[in-house]
Amino acid sequence: MSAVPSTLVRPAVAQRPGAVFRLLGASCHWIAGYFVRRDAIAWLRDCDDAALRDIGLTRREIDDAVRGLVTPSGRERGR
Repeated sequence: MSAVPSTLVRPAVAQRPGAVFRLLGASCHWIAGYFVRRDAIAWLRDCDDAALRDIGLTRREIDDAVRGLVTPSGRERGR
């Protein structure tokens, strides 16, 4: 018995034509978020210790705070 192309299983991406566009959109969203996070980290690292203390951060918490892993009260979240 030979396989007819219409009876072959198509990949999930090929079954939904919008999937490629959703993947592209998600990739663009992730890249934009990366640059926003990178700029926020750079800006916070440029702040002096008094300014960081005013917003409730220490230098070692900057990366986690930008990623949303530290709450303003200082308790860690998601770890």
